[in-house]
Amino acid sequence: MPSTRRTTLVYSIACLVALLGLGALWYGLGRPVPLADAASPTHKLQCASYTPFDKDQSPYDQPFRLRPARMDADLALLAQRFQCIRTYSMSGLEAIPALARKHGLKVMLGAWVNANPADTDRELALLIEAANANPDVVSAVIVGNEALLRKEVTGSRLAELIARVKAQVKVPVTYADVWEFWLQHPQVAPAVDFLTIHLLPYWEDDPRGIDAALAHVADVRRTFGERFAPKDILIGETGWPSDGRQRETAKPSRVNEARFIRGFVALAETYGWHYNLIEAFDQPWKRANEGAVGGYWGLYDADRQDKSVLEGPVSNLPDWPRWWMASAGLGALILLLTGPAANRRAALGMPLLVALGSASLGLWGELTWTTARFAAEWAWALLLALLNGIIVLHGALALARRDGWRQRLFAWLQARAGTWLLAAGFVAAVSMLAMVFDPRYRSFPSAALLMPALVYLLRPVPVRRAEATLLASIVGLGIAPQLYQEGLYNPQAWIWAAVSGLMVAALWRSLRRV
Repeated sequence: MPSTRRTTLVYSIACLVALLGLGALWYGLGRPVPLADAASPTHKLQCASYTPFDKDQSPYDQPFRLRPARMDADLALLAQRFQCIRTYSMSGLEAIPALARKHGLKVMLGAWVNANPADTDRELALLIEAANANPDVVSAVIVGNEALLRKEVTGSRLAELIARVKAQVKVPVTYADVWEFWLQHPQVAPAVDFLTIHLLPYWEDDPRGIDAALAHVADVRRTFGERFAPKDILIGETGWPSDGRQRETAKPSRVNEARFIRGFVALAETYGWHYNLIEAFDQPWKRANEGAVGGYWGLYDADRQDKSVLEGPVSNLPDWPRWWMASAGLGALILLLTGPAANRRAALGMPLLVALGSASLGLWGELTWTTARFAAEWAWALLLALLNGIIVLHGALALARRDGWRQRLFAWLQARAGTWLLAAGFVAAVSMLAMVFDPRYRSFPSAALLMPALVYLLRPVPVRRAEATLLASIVGLGIAPQLYQEGLYNPQAWIWAAVSGLMVAALWRSLRRV
C-alpha cells in the first residue's frame, strides 16, 4: 500500500477512535444512575423551601415585583410531591397562604429579620397578620433565618422578637439557623416552641463527602434531640447541590443530590424526624453571593423541570448527546482547517490533539453554562475559549501538510505563539492567586488551561523572559498552598494542580528557547 494511502487510513481510523472517545467521555458524564425512589404522587414528602423568583429575577431587583401566576403554578407543582412549603420573607408573598389553601398545602411562614429595626418590624407585623388570618393553612411561623450567622442581631434581641410574636399568634413559633449557632446562643432555645436547625454537610466548616454526609446529619439530629428534649427539632434546611465547585470531599452533582435527598428521606421516615428540604427550585441569583454552587440546590431547575432528584434514574448531564455533538463538530471544523496530516505519525497525533482540545473546550463550555452570571463573566469565558481554539489550531497545523493559505495561517500563529502562551500563563497566575486567597466560591478553571499548557509544553515557543519567569513563579508557588486549603482528597484541586504544573513546565521550557 502506498505511503499516502497508509497515512490516510491511519488518519481515518484515528478520527473514528477520537469521535468514539469523545462519545465515551460525555456518556460517562451523563450516564443515568438508578436509585431507590424517595417520593411519588402517592407518597408525598413533608416540606420544601420555596422562594418565588423566576430564573431572571432576584430579591435585589428594583423595583421588586413577584409574579402571581408563577407562584400559583409553582405551588400547583409542589403540591404533587409535598405536604407543605417553607417561606423566608413576607414582602411580596402576602398571597402565599391563599394559594397554598387552593392547592392543599400547609405553610411554615417566615419573616426576614435583619439589622434594620424598621424592616424587621414591618416583616413581623405582616407575619402576625397572615398567621392569624389563615390558621387553617399556617402550621408555624419562623421569626428570622440565619440572622445570628450573619451577625445582624444578638441572641437577646432575637429572643425578644420571638416573645413578641408568640404573644400575638396561636401557632407554634420558631427561629431557623445553622445548628452550631443554637449552641453558641443558648438564650434563644427557651424562647421558641421548637428548634429549627440547618444541616448542610456541603457547607460545614469541615465539609462532609456524600458517603459521610447522612451519618453526620443523624449524629447532629440525635445530639439536639437529647440536649433540647422535650422540645421538638425541625431540620429546617438540608440538601445537596447539583452543580458547582467541590469542597474537600464534598462534590456537587445531580447524582449526589439524589443520593443525599433519597437517603435522608429514608432516615427521616425511619426515625420520625420532621424536616424541610432545601430547596424547591434552583435560584440562579444566589450565584452572585455563593458562587456557582449557590444556584443549584433545587429539586427542580430554574425552568421548573424535574431534575430526577426524588424518583427515577438520575443523570449528572442529561443533555450529554448535545455536548458530544458540539465538541465533535468543533473538532471536525479544526481538522477541516488543518487539512491532511504530514505523515503517519502526525495522522495519529492530529486527531488525538484535536479531540482533547474539543473535549476541554466542551467541558469549559459546560462549566461556563452553569457558572457565568454576568456579561463580563460570559465575555471572559468566550475569550478563553477563543484562546484555546487558536492554540489547538496552531498545534494541529504544526502536524499538517501545509501549503498555500494554511502555511500563511501557521506562520501568522507561530509568530505570535509567545503571546498566546503568556496570555494563558497570565490567566493561570490570576486564577491561582484567586484559588489561594479567595477560593470559597470559585470554580476550578482547569479545562480552560489544559490545552495551552499541553501544546506549548510539547512544542516550546520563544517568550519574553521577565514575564514568563514571573508567571511561572506565581503559578508554581501557588500549587502547594492551594492543595493544602482544598484538602488532599479533592480531585478537582488535584486536576487544577496538575494543569498548573503543566503550565509552569510549558513556561520554563519556552524560556529555554529564548
